[in-house]
Amino acid sequence: MTEYVRVSEQLALPRGPVDPIMASARRLDTYPVHVCLDEDTALARLCAEIDGRRVALITDDTVFALHARRLAELLGAAGLDVVGTSFPAGESSKNLRTASTLLDWLAGTSLARRDILLAVGGGVVMDTVGWVASAYMRGLPYINVPTTLLAHVDAALGGKVAIDHPSAKNLIGAFYQPRAVVSNVGYLSTQDGRGLRAGLAEAIKTGIIASPELFELIERRHEAILATEPVPTAALVHASSVLKCRLIARDPYERDLRRPLNFGHTIGHAVETVTGYGPVLHGEAVAFGMACAARIAERRGLLDPALCARVTGLLDRVRLPTTLAALPARLDPAGTVEALGQIRKIRDGRLRFVLPTALGETVITDDVSDKEIHAALVVSPAAEVSYAHTRGGGDG
Repeated sequence: MTEYVRVSEQLALPRGPVDPIMASARRLDTYPVHVCLDEDTALARLCAEIDGRRVALITDDTVFALHARRLAELLGAAGLDVVGTSFPAGESSKNLRTASTLLDWLAGTSLARRDILLAVGGGVVMDTVGWVASAYMRGLPYINVPTTLLAHVDAALGGKVAIDHPSAKNLIGAFYQPRAVVSNVGYLSTQDGRGLRAGLAEAIKTGIIASPELFELIERRHEAILATEPVPTAALVHASSVLKCRLIARDPYERDLRRPLNFGHTIGHAVETVTGYGPVLHGEAVAFGMACAARIAERRGLLDPALCARVTGLLDRVRLPTTLAALPARLDPAGTVEALGQIRKIRDGRLRFVLPTALGETVITDDVSDKEIHAALVVSPAAEVSYAHTRGGGDG
């Protein structure tokens, strides 16, 4: 017997003069973030979120060999229909060419609109696959499975998905929230030290702008976290995720561009653009940007010199760059200021800086001059140490 779904509408036409029509498309996205200590727990959570749908798993070539191939096999053994592909690892793959290749690949699969796209990897995979998910079939559900510390505490959360353009990082993007995030901190045991430090930069950022408690946790336990000891690492990932989700919830679509979460990113994005998307990792660029912003705040009298030294001191101790000499690629200060000018044009002529004033407190301003930026970029390690010493600064 045929079953029908009956729909009845009796919509009246408007009367009288023609007034503006107010369209409405409100949407509230919620999704779970599962922080798991081991593979078995993560797999159970992931299978529950997939809920029997077909899966298209996308990763990069490095993560495919480390984790994604095994994950696909485990999902298949659990009875799920899984297809997969990968692309070259690295920021240089985060572009329209890669996205177009992935869209072509998806068009050749049998995925339907309620099936699942699975993003397995670091920040580049999260950003690229999330943007592809937002475009394919006008929006395909996707789940983030982060494998790097940066992705665990930052890129997997918030639905800011994008690819790079030669003129600016993340220029082509969207806001598109995942269906879920399943974090297995066990994956971090295969990440190299440089990648872990770059990821820790984003957690340090969250501590500076929103949580003295998180900042102090990192001060105390950074060695254990960088050694990927499961319990302190899971504590860091859980705390950072809670805080970031709370901050994002206040303004998920960035209608107000005065966002503390952009601390370190103004200069950081310019550094990535000038150095060609790759030689300087995102977290390294953000760490350098945070140090520069702290120096600008200190020189304006907004940040106590001792706290400025404490912030840069923690970044130094975890071997993140705070000066030009510490960056892994040569950076032209004049070219960086010029790149910031391009970003200023994109943002309606306004370049907003998040400047720390205390742990958990910031101010946002758009009047930072090119001269101030240049001075913050070119400070020498010796000058900074001498300056902190004469002002009584320390690592705290």
